Amino acid sequence: MRIRRYLPNLSLLLAFDGVMRHGSVTAAAQEMGLTQSTVSRLVQTLEEQMGQPLFSRHRRRLIPTEAATRYHADISAALDLIQRGGMSLIANPEGGSINLAVLPTFGTRWLAPRLPGFMTRHPGIMVNLTTRFQPVSFSDEPFDAAIIYHQGETAPDDSLLLFGESLTACASSAFLAANPITQPGDMAGLVLLYLQTRPGAWADWFHGQGAQAVPSGGMVMDQFSMMIQAAISGLGVALLPDYLARQEIAEGHLLPVLQQAVPGRGAYRLVWPRTRAESRPLIHFRDWLAAEVS
Repeated sequence: MRIRRYLPNLSLLLAFDGVMRHGSVTAAAQEMGLTQSTVSRLVQTLEEQMGQPLFSRHRRRLIPTEAATRYHADISAALDLIQRGGMSLIANPEGGSINLAVLPTFGTRWLAPRLPGFMTRHPGIMVNLTTRFQPVSFSDEPFDAAIIYHQGETAPDDSLLLFGESLTACASSAFLAANPITQPGDMAGLVLLYLQTRPGAWADWFHGQGAQAVPSGGMVMDQFSMMIQAAISGLGVALLPDYLARQEIAEGHLLPVLQQAVPGRGAYRLVWPRTRAESRPLIHFRDWLAAEVS
């Protein structure tokens, strides 16, 4: 049985959410197509129903309390989930959907080009993608699964190995013409491009070349897409997952440096919460991914 006191009318929650997001009754009213007085009244009604002051009033401004900030975190997640459910029902009433969190570059460069094949095979299932850098909390976020980069020795129980990451160093033709590299020692003093989440990747690459890492400068970036553009512009040598490097090399944007596809430490995995393990759309997506990487 659901207790109605703790389930306010949706209009009350939307007014509260709008004021919290915009920090302004006026902006929330404009977004909702209501008057300021109506939004203020809705917020006041919510406070009365919950028996808690959510804002302090100061010169016609609403200042959220700490309790309001905590409450909004839960309400915002719940509204997102309701919205996703409605979108899925309207867009795909028969086949269900998968809400997938995915690493940005992996999603755009590896997964997205392959998704039409999944849609052709399973036309009733919609895949909703959200890019994420940080780990996903399935208990707090409305995701059915996530594609992650995993470096631990023990694999998550509810997961599917896609492939291990191998590393290929790349640079522009102009950069290599100015800085010829025929052995690892030639990279001393050159600018090496690092990914924020792979601080040890260059050490692994040098080890794979049978050499010690050499003293050099470095630039740290948070996305492979940014690193690729930096390398194309001649800023330095990029260290890329081989699935990205192959594409850039094939398209003539970058050239490989020394031995290609050196084994790295991590792997890409599909992970999911145990509560979603028997979801029919997820099972189909999992089986399709397994076939793709095989």
